[in-house]
Amino acid sequence: MIPAGYLYKKVATAPDWVKVPGSEIYSVSGCISEEFADYIQYWRHNGYWLFDSPEIIEAIAAENAIDLSALTLFYYEVFEQQYDADARRWEPFEPEPSFETRVQPPAAARLEGYDVVTFSVRTSPECSPLSCNALAERVSVNRKCLLDSFELAESSLERGLFDDSEPGPFRIFAVHTVLAVPGGSA
Repeated sequence: MIPAGYLYKKVATAPDWVKVPGSEIYSVSGCISEEFADYIQYWRHNGYWLFDSPEIIEAIAAENAIDLSALTLFYYEVFEQQYDADARRWEPFEPEPSFETRVQPPAAARLEGYDVVTFSVRTSPECSPLSCNALAERVSVNRKCLLDSFELAESSLERGLFDDSEPGPFRIFAVHTVLAVPGGSA
C-alpha cells in the first residue's frame, strides 16, 4: 500500500438503504460522509487528490473560516494497482504528476478497514459502492461500512461483486483514523 494522504470528513450514520444498521460510513468518497469542503478549488491537494499533511487542510480551513472541530481526520493508503472490471485485470496507475505528492504518514493511526472506490475520471475519488450503491448487502462489511481485509476487497472485485455498481476502474484504499499527526498529537 502506498501513502495517499489525509482528509477531514463529517462521518455520517448509515442511511436505511445501506442495510448496515447502526454503522457509520467511513468511505473514502464524499457521497454520504462529506469532505470538510469542496476542496479541489483550493488546488493544494496532492497527486492522489488528497492532502500530504493535516496542516495543509488546517491552513485552508483557517483561511476560509471552515470549522474542523466536529470532523474526523482520516489517513489513506492506496493499492498500487487499479482493477478494470471490463477487462478483468489489474493495471498500474500513478498519482497525477502535475501535483507534488509527499505524504507524511501519521505518528499513530488505527486501521478501520478497506474501501473500494471508483475513479472513472481518474482524478479524485468518486463513489464507494459499498455505501453509495448499498453493496454492503452483498459483501460482508464491518461497523464502518468497510471491508475487514485487503484480500476480501481484492477477491470481491475479481469475483465481480462490484460489477454494475459504478463505472471503474476501482482502487482499494486502507482507511485509517488518525490518532496522532506527524510531530504532534491529533
